[in-house]
Amino acid sequence: MIDLVERHTILGVVVGSRAYGLDGPGSDHDRRGVYAAPTRAFWRLDKPPTHLDGPAQEQFSWELERFCVLALQANPTVLEVLWSPLIETVTADGEALLAVRQAFLSRRVADTYGGYARDQLDRVAARRARTGETNHKQAMHMIRLLFAGAHVLRTGEVLVDVRDLRDRLLAVRRGELSWEMVAAWAADLLAELTDAATTSRLPEQPDRDTVDRLLVAVRERNLQ
Repeated sequence: MIDLVERHTILGVVVGSRAYGLDGPGSDHDRRGVYAAPTRAFWRLDKPPTHLDGPAQEQFSWELERFCVLALQANPTVLEVLWSPLIETVTADGEALLAVRQAFLSRRVADTYGGYARDQLDRVAARRARTGETNHKQAMHMIRLLFAGAHVLRTGEVLVDVRDLRDRLLAVRRGELSWEMVAAWAADLLAELTDAATTSRLPEQPDRDTVDRLLVAVRERNLQ
């Protein structure tokens, strides 16, 4: 099955700390990709897998249809793939996917980014209550997600590269800010996220028709 990634990847990018501008000398190369399984493969009883790990370490890929479904739901991890500044592989079908990336955006971003951030906030708080320890890396990503969510609501673009915030975010990861300061910062950013949602020019729902047309076109081109 891994040959689907090796032979049919249409978009391959680097995400994580290197794409965020938060990397250091030992940072991983977190790779994410989208593959378009041959159309005839869907005619069999056993369908192509919706996602695959590998072949490289820290590499994960989605089949195009599954990727589109998650992106339409405003999944932050998936949307970052479409805006990563570090593109390693892109085919004609990958270019077509990138060309319609705005169609995936909607005000759902407020719920998904906010929800992910609140979940991480709760996890960090629960761990502190249980062990007295703070997961500073998790706290940093909570702050980053809140910044990113408000940004996409205001600009219609997904914020991946946060090097302008590098010093402040790395200070959180190093534990240089007290938990009270981090929690207060998160509360302010949650309020900003809510405010951005009320004034956003993004549509209430994503443009499913455009995404549908993309998917059909790719399937037609891959009918071999």
